[in-house]
Amino acid sequence: MSRRGGHLWIFCEQPLLAEQCRVYIYNVALRLGVPIKGASGLRDGIELFPRQDKLAPGKFGNALRGALGVHRANNHRYWFYDAGSNIISQLNYLKNLKKLTEAELTRLSLGMTIPDEFLRKPTTIELPPRNPDRNRKQFSILDFVQQPRRKASGNYYTRCPSCAQAGHDRAGDNLAISISDSRKYKCWAGCTKEMIRAAVGQPIPIRRP
Repeated sequence: MSRRGGHLWIFCEQPLLAEQCRVYIYNVALRLGVPIKGASGLRDGIELFPRQDKLAPGKFGNALRGALGVHRANNHRYWFYDAGSNIISQLNYLKNLKKLTEAELTRLSLGMTIPDEFLRKPTTIELPPRNPDRNRKQFSILDFVQQPRRKASGNYYTRCPSCAQAGHDRAGDNLAISISDSRKYKCWAGCTKEMIRAAVGQPIPIRRP
């Protein structure tokens, strides 16, 4: 139950990929004719969480009332159906529920993809003008990476060249580059600056004593 309707919780046996979970729910909802908020401009309908595929270190996803949590708007706790309205009964009920396994989710979502209407639209991010002279003394990582996927928290986020060489970074946002100073960049997957510079064909010069 909830203040304006209800929440449908799907409990998993282990952490599962958020994208794969959404793929299945989107397709099932559309097949059943359940309206989804945002589809074709709909202002009302169900909302799916989590909305993010992954979170960068130190970042948070969407704020929502957790299972058995108290609603901040009215200070009311909403119970799950089919169990007594007290914490012990609710916890025992949840403990005994069947949990979705990875194998089941893979089988259920086989051949499904995110419907086109829910795919994130590409955004255009304005970058400072690139210097056509790649032999200049001052190195700028922005001259050697793909167009950033997004801009947030003072950084551009784009594909890490070193990760790409290893066949990783499918999301294309492992590399964070400071908007105010492109000399500051970091790969959240752990690639060093030496690895990144080598991957773009601009190794860091070795300082002679």
